[in-house]
Order: sequence, then structure tokens, then C-alpha cells
Amino acid sequence: MKSAINSKIKLLLQMSLVLIWGANKPVVRIARMAGQFAKYPTESIDGQTVPSFRGDNINGFDISERTPDPSRLVSAYFHSAATLNHVRSQLTSGIADLHNPLDWELGHVQSATIKAQYQSIVSSITDSLRFMRTVGADTAGQLQTVDLYTSHEGLLLDYEQRLTRFLRHPSTSATTSSGKGSAVGGSGWYDTSAHFVWIGDRTRQLSGAHVEFFRGLENPVGIKVGPSMQAAELVELLHIVDPQRIVGKVTLITRYGAGNVDRLLGTHIDAVKSSGHTVVWQCDPMHGNTFTTVAGHKTRNFAAIHSELSQCLAIHRRHDSFLGGVHLELTGEAVTECVGGSEGLTDADLATNYTTFCDPRLNEKQALELAFLIAGHYRKQDGA
Repeated sequence: MKSAINSKIKLLLQMSLVLIWGANKPVVRIARMAGQFAKYPTESIDGQTVPSFRGDNINGFDISERTPDPSRLVSAYFHSAATLNHVRSQLTSGIADLHNPLDWELGHVQSATIKAQYQSIVSSITDSLRFMRTVGADTAGQLQTVDLYTSHEGLLLDYEQRLTRFLRHPSTSATTSSGKGSAVGGSGWYDTSAHFVWIGDRTRQLSGAHVEFFRGLENPVGIKVGPSMQAAELVELLHIVDPQRIVGKVTLITRYGAGNVDRLLGTHIDAVKSSGHTVVWQCDPMHGNTFTTVAGHKTRNFAAIHSELSQCLAIHRRHDSFLGGVHLELTGEAVTECVGGSEGLTDADLATNYTTFCDPRLNEKQALELAFLIAGHYRKQDGA
């Protein structure tokens, strides 16, 4: 388990370096780890309806362990706390120290042209780091560690509520859309299960319990925006969750599917602009592009993931907006859960190392490749 956590930290570091190089902007690293894992209710197995595997917080994957067990919530808290402690110790021990060499191995890239492009990016990044060390620009400590934040979907309200505390506001003040800072000092309700929690596309009902819970939080929060979201509904949701119109308080995470982006995103951008809310836009190119193979593997195609992300970047630019983030499901391990990419994984390859019990994830090579493609987009856009 420790190696899985370490590999994800290293992968996030590499991806963030590539994005910083490409976009010439600072990157906030948010990991979906040390949180709750929960899903939805029933499924059919061999013609029999049984409770779904709803995540380790609720029940077990084996059919004999499908009865919900409340004690798992306590176990989930223990594992989340242990994970956070491990992450803190690793960050302070130098796992993210850029003085250490990073593994940029590109042997999996089959196309010589694409491999040369990626190698050019790697060379530019390593040259920049070497220059900073040479001139002594790395002595302030910024290259020795990074800030890493945690996140998850706030699905299990029983879990989230028990970890919500009435705490003093941090010293930095938020800014409303009118340009005024919110009150400095005072206290508010913070969900301490993670730095950043979000409302799922299936639990965003305006009068639902999840929206009611989220509207009382001081945390930065996310809202998944799927193809069924109407523009007027989105604006009303923002009014409920963020009535003060605090800049950057809400992140809208679009997850339309590659075939729906062009039809929906522009309308949503214009509606939010007209509402007076200043949000962070994020693209989730994973969840709207899931399908099941003939062999029964739930998977995603790298080409569709890249297509949705590319369309989002272009549409935001056309609407004088900015895509502020990308929301991915990934692992630092060599799994075979998503098809495509420079490795050329096919449906037949999925069984090689398909380890997920739930959603298919990009492996470390596919995730880093996506970062290269995003960086290339920004460099081309800037004429670099």
C-alpha cells in the first residue's frame, strides 16, 4: 500500500511539472486519496439482484460480504488517517525534492514522432531544473517539497457530518465577486475529512440532503456537471451553495462525455458568466466515457478522454473562459484498465493487470502522456 501511495505522489509531481512547463502557470496538486470510497446500491449477478459493492467504507467486494457494515466507517477513518500521516512523512522526507532525479522513461511510446515530442518536453524541464540549481535559485526551499491536498466525493453524509468541525477561519480571507474580502476572523463549519469535497452528478438535487450539507461548508467545494444539467438549474445550484459569490469557492467539474461537450459546455459557461459567480472550471474526461467490453471489463478509451479534454480547452477559449483544472482517475502503477494511449493497449490487454473493483484508471504512462498533450496544447496556443 505504501508503494502505491508513493508512486501516486511521484506521478502527480511529474504531471504538475509538465503542466507548469506547458501553461506557465502554478499548479495546485489535489489527490483523490485518504478519503471515503462509496458507490451506489444494487446490481444483478447471474440473474439475482444483490447489494452492490459500495466501496470499502460500506461492504466487501465478495458476494458474501455485501451486507453493509457500519464498523467499516471506523476502519475507513483509520486508513485515511494512516494514509495522511504517511503522505506527510514522505513529503517532509524528500519524496518530492526536485534535486532528486525523476524517472521519465519513454520506452512505451510506439510512435517515433510522438516520442521525440515528449523527449523534447522532458529535456526542457530537466534543463530548467539544472539551470536553477546552477545559479542557486533553488535555495529557498521551493524545490524540496510541495503542497499536496486531498479530496473525494462527499457521498456518505453520515461519514462527512461526523468529521465536520466548527473551526476558526484561516488568516487569509476570501474575495467575493464584488471585489470585497469576506470578514477576517470568526469561525465556520469545515469538513475535515478532506481539503476539497464535491457533490456527485447523481446527488446534486436542489432540495436534496447533499446540497443542504454542502451549502453550510466553508471548504472550497466542487459540483459535478453532467449532460442532464440544465443551465438554469446550474445557476440556481450556485446561488444555493455559494450565495456570497466567493471567487473560486466553487469548482464546476464537467463530465459530459466526448460526444456531448460541444453541445453543452458553451451554454453552461455563458449561463455562469451571466449569473455573477466566478467559478473554477475543471474537466473530468473520465466518467462520461466509460463502456463495457465484450469480455465484461469496464473501461475507458484514451482517445475519448483526450478528445473531451481537447474540446473543453477549445470551447473555453472561444467563450473567453479558462479551464482551470483536469479531474482524472489514475494510479502510479502499471495497471491495464483503460485502452489506448502510446502503449497501444487493446481490449485483449485489459485482463493483464486489471485490479480495480470499481472505476477503470489511467496507468502511470497514460496519465503522464495526457499531461504531455495538455502541455503541448498550451505551448502551441502561445506559439512556443
